[in-house]
Amino acid sequence: MNALNVPAWLNNGRNKALAAPILIVMMLAMMILPLPAFVLDVFFSFNIALSIIVLLTSLYTVKPLDFMVFPTVLLVSTMLRLSLNVASTRVVLTEGHTGPDAAGKVIEAFGHFLIGGNYTVGIVVFVILTIINFTVVTKGAGRIAEVGARFALDAMPGKQMAIDADLNAGLIAEQEARRRRTEVAQEAEFYGAMDGASKYVKGDAVAGIMVTIINIVGGLVVGMVQHDLDFSNASKIYTLLAIGDGLVAQIPSLIISTAAGIVVSRVASDEDIGHQFISQLFAKPQVMFITASIVGGMGVIPGMPHIAFLLLALGLAASGVVLKNKAQQNEQATRLPEPTTSNAAEIEEATWQDILPVDTLGLEVGYRLIPLVDKTQGGELLRRIKGIRKKFAQDIGFLSPPVHIRDNLELRPAAYRISLKGVEIGAGEANMGQYLAIDPGMVSGTLPGVVTTDPAFGLPAVWIDASVRELAQTMGYTVVDAGTVIATHLNHLITSNAAELLGRNEVQNLLDHLAKDSPKLVEELVPRVLTVSVVQRVLQNLLIEGVHIRDLRTVVETLADYAAQTQDANELTTHVRIALGRAIVQQLFPQAQELSVMALDHKLERVLMQTLQSGNNFDGAGLEPGLADTLTVQTQTAAQHQQSLGHTPVLLVPATLRVLLARFLRRTLPNVRVLSQAELPENKTIRVTSLVGG
Repeated sequence: MNALNVPAWLNNGRNKALAAPILIVMMLAMMILPLPAFVLDVFFSFNIALSIIVLLTSLYTVKPLDFMVFPTVLLVSTMLRLSLNVASTRVVLTEGHTGPDAAGKVIEAFGHFLIGGNYTVGIVVFVILTIINFTVVTKGAGRIAEVGARFALDAMPGKQMAIDADLNAGLIAEQEARRRRTEVAQEAEFYGAMDGASKYVKGDAVAGIMVTIINIVGGLVVGMVQHDLDFSNASKIYTLLAIGDGLVAQIPSLIISTAAGIVVSRVASDEDIGHQFISQLFAKPQVMFITASIVGGMGVIPGMPHIAFLLLALGLAASGVVLKNKAQQNEQATRLPEPTTSNAAEIEEATWQDILPVDTLGLEVGYRLIPLVDKTQGGELLRRIKGIRKKFAQDIGFLSPPVHIRDNLELRPAAYRISLKGVEIGAGEANMGQYLAIDPGMVSGTLPGVVTTDPAFGLPAVWIDASVRELAQTMGYTVVDAGTVIATHLNHLITSNAAELLGRNEVQNLLDHLAKDSPKLVEELVPRVLTVSVVQRVLQNLLIEGVHIRDLRTVVETLADYAAQTQDANELTTHVRIALGRAIVQQLFPQAQELSVMALDHKLERVLMQTLQSGNNFDGAGLEPGLADTLTVQTQTAAQHQQSLGHTPVLLVPATLRVLLARFLRRTLPNVRVLSQAELPENKTIRVTSLVGG
C-alpha cells in the first residue's frame, strides 16, 4: 500500500472498524514476540507522534464531548507504552552488551540527550519527570475528572428539566431536545470514563520507574554474569539504555497526561483553549499596567537582571496600551444607533399559530423508559403501538388517531401517563429490565419482588428479575416485559374509549372508504338525508356499548331505511342494533347455539315499563332510589352467578326497556351487556340461567 492510498484506506468505513482491533493485537504481540531495533524505533516514534496529536486535539476542542473517545485513547496509549516497555526490556537485556544502540537509535538518542555524560544527573532528572507526571499532572487530572463526574450526575436532572421547559415553551423542537438530552447523558458518562481511565496513567507512571530500575539492575546482572562485562562498562551501557527507554515512554505519558488535564479542567464554551487563554488572561489593560509596574520595580532593584525585567515590563505596558485603545474603539462602536437591532428586539404580536392543538392520544414516559420509544435505541414500544392501531382498526372498524409520544421529566423515572384530548385517562409504572408477573387467579405460589397491580386490568402482580422469569411461568403467572405492560394498558384504554376517538374526520373517512365500493349508498344518505354529525352519534352509541362498526354497509343501509321516519340518533341506533343483531350475539356468544342469559322478573319488568310510560327519561335518573338500588344489587348478584358458570353476563330485556337499562347499568355495572329480544337471531335458542328481581 503506497502513501497515496493510505487516506482512501482510512476513509473506508470497514477499514476504520478494523483499525482498533489491529492496534490492540499488535500491542499484545509486542509483549510476546521479539522485535528488531528498527521496528522499536518506528513504534517509539509513532508513540511520540500519537501523544502530540492527542495534545493538539485537546487544545483545539471546544467542549469535552468533541473529544469523546479520549478515555479510550488514554487507555490504548497507556497499553501501547507498556507494550513497548516490555519489548524494549527484552532487547535491552538480550542485546545490550553489544552497545548503546542495541535497542534502537531512539532509545540511544534520548539516553545521550538526558544523561549528557553524567549518569547521576540523568537518573535524577528522569525520576523528577516521573514524579511530576504521577503526583501533579495525573493525580490532578484524575481528581478533576472524579469531581466533574459527580457534579455532572448531580446536575443531570436540572439540565433535563430545563430542556423539557424549553420544549414545552416552544423554544426548541423535539429533535433538538432529544439531542440535548443525549449530550447531557454523554457528558456524565465522559467524566465517569475519564475518572477510570486516569487510574491507568497513574499505574503507568509507577510502572515506568519500576521498569527502569529493573532494566538497570537486570542489565548489570546479565552484563556482568553472562557477558563478562566489568561493572563500569555494564553500568554505563545498561544505565544509558534504561534511562533512554524510560524517557521515551515517560515523555509521551507526560504529554498525554497534560492533555487529559486540559480536557477535564476546561469549562465548555464556543472557543478553544487558545482563544480562551488569550482573550481572558490578556484581556484587561489594568492588569497589564499593574504587572508592568511590579516587574519594572523589580528590575531596578540592585542585583536583579535589569535588562530582562525592564524589557518584560516595557512589553507588558505596550500590551496594556493596545488593549486600552481596542476597548475604547469597541465602546464607541456600541454607542452608534442601530435601529435594525432595536426593531428586531421588539416582541412579536401573538397570532393564531401560537395556539397549539391538543393531541387526541398522548403517551408521556419518564426518562428511564425513553429507550422504549427512541428509534435510535430500538424503539420496541413504537412497533407495538403500530400493531395496536392496526389490530384496533381490524377489530373495531376504524383507524384510531396516532399516539403522540414524548418524555416528561416531571414523571417518576419509570412512570408513564396516557392522555385523551389532553386529559389523563391512565397511568402506571414499568421497570426496564424487569418483568411483570400477573396472577390470573390460579398460581401455585408467591414470588420475590415488588408487589403491585396490573395497570390495565387491576390484577395482582409482582415485578420480578429476569432470573425468576421461568420459575414464574411454571407457577402459572403471566409474565410480560415493560414494553408489553405499557402496550397492553394503552390498548385497553383505546378500546374502552373508542367512542371518543371517533371524530367527524374519522366518520368522513369511513364514508369515503365505503363510497369507493358503494357510492350511490353513501350519496343517498349523506348529506341528503342525514348529516355527518348524526351518523357520528349513531356510531358512537354503538361503540359505547362495545359493538364494533366493521359492518359499515349494514349500518348505512339501515340509516337510509329509517332516516325518513326519525332523525333522533338514539332511535336510529336501536334500528341499527337490530340489523346488527347477528354480529352482536356472535361477539358476545362466539360459536354458541344456546345463549345463556339473565332476564328480568315479570314484576320488576312491569314496574320498569310503568316507569317508562310515565314519561321518565332514558338515562335512569327517573328511577325511584329504592328501585334503582334493588335493580343494581340484584343485577350484580345475577352477573356474578353467570360468571361463576363461565357465561358472559348478558341481560335480555324487551326492546322498549333496552336503552333505559343499558344507560343505567353502564354507570354501575359496565361489564353487564344488555340485549333486546328483537336483536336475537331466529336460529338461536335461549336459556335463562338467572332472574333479576325474582
